[in-house]
Amino acid sequence: MSAQLSGVLTALATPFASGGRIDEKILRRVVDRSIDGGVDGVVACGSTGEFASMSGAERRLIVETVLDQTAGRVPVVAQTGAMTAKEAVELSRHAEAAGASVLMVVAPYYETLTLDETLHYLRTVAGSVGIPVMLYNLPGATGLNLDPDTVGQLAREVENIQYIKDTSADMAQAGQLIHRHGDVISTFIGWDSLLLQAISEGAAGVMAGTANVLPAELVSIHRALTSGDLARAQAEWARVHPLLDAIMSAPFIQAVKAALNAAGVPVGEVREPLLGLDAATNARISALVEALPQLSAAQ
Repeated sequence: MSAQLSGVLTALATPFASGGRIDEKILRRVVDRSIDGGVDGVVACGSTGEFASMSGAERRLIVETVLDQTAGRVPVVAQTGAMTAKEAVELSRHAEAAGASVLMVVAPYYETLTLDETLHYLRTVAGSVGIPVMLYNLPGATGLNLDPDTVGQLAREVENIQYIKDTSADMAQAGQLIHRHGDVISTFIGWDSLLLQAISEGAAGVMAGTANVLPAELVSIHRALTSGDLARAQAEWARVHPLLDAIMSAPFIQAVKAALNAAGVPVGEVREPLLGLDAATNARISALVEALPQLSAAQ
């Protein structure tokens, strides 16, 4: 199993300009903000990146732009899951050819698949490429939770399935993944507010949309935890938790974008059918960003 991927990964937000087009210039700035903050990798076309509202051509553009801007400084994970296996295979092969380090694959998310259907889809996509694959367990969207023993069995069967992003928000499940199946698969937690618990439990890392906003802060907390300095980690977590909690308590994608806009990174609005935050929530998040002046200074 590859030990390449670990630590804090940013689930990149996708900036949109007027008219809803992807703003490639600001996307490059978003990438640099995370890398300059010390993150261990970036993720293109994840849920925070609003991939579900994009065409295949737009998803390819984002992957290519992120890879170009990253320029080998950190690994790039490309989320290539789609509504059909055929489209997911096409996106996966494109991302592999473009230079992605790892593919992340979510199952189709409209008509809930059976477990057998989901496993067939995942085997098909993983078998179409040679680079490592990260399963994306997102039961809130797919309607199906990949339980730890199923994940372990699949990782033992399919050589390039080496990682899982677990967004179940269930630390008991994460603990089973880590302790029962850590010999074949590395677990990343996809629930930002569980960072302290996840790293303390032995997760390989976290994949966080809030790392768009707080990259250096989350990296510092991660480093404190991995070096055994729990007191420092807890103190730093307490300082950023009000903002992180406000983002997690609001519609998430909109809140990440509101925080970035407040920090001086003009990522624009979310793409419809999503709608922006109400004025009170937006003002609260903006005030919390302003209370952490280093977020605006590091541009």
